[in-house]
Amino acid sequence: MASITKAHHMGLQVADLDRSVAFYRDVLGFTVVFAWNPQADYIRTLVGYPDADIHAAVLRLPGSEVVLELLEYRNVERTPIDTRTANPGTAHIAFFVDDLDTLYTDLVARGVRSVSAPVTPTIGPNEGGRAVYLMDPDGIRVELIQTRRSFEDFAATLDVANEVDHG
Repeated sequence: MASITKAHHMGLQVADLDRSVAFYRDVLGFTVVFAWNPQADYIRTLVGYPDADIHAAVLRLPGSEVVLELLEYRNVERTPIDTRTANPGTAHIAFFVDDLDTLYTDLVARGVRSVSAPVTPTIGPNEGGRAVYLMDPDGIRVELIQTRRSFEDFAATLDVANEVDHG
């Protein structure tokens, strides 16, 4: 049986590519792998916009395999969405950090908006750590987490009765 083998990238649709590249590169520390304006019918077919003029940038989080693709669709009708976390269809991306409070103070001083100040999780895999939801220039939530445990570490501590059938 064919299967998914590993993550390739995460993609975010943005209103202004230059603004978003500046945020992820200059504020969050990603590096630009390349930027381009791919002109190919297969891409417009793939994304479902036959007239789209897509401008894209691919960035990498240094020291990791995390790849972020930022896409600005031009020449098509676009409607900003309500990116508040509870709305179906919205998403967030999350990253481990080594000193959340210091990084948060720096980011807020640089104009980054957040949903709240950092909190200390009292349950779950991040219990005793620190967490915050920031917002990128389009309101997409970027969660920063300072914790020592992975999801797998936490799952190993759960009672067998709470386990989900993973097929």
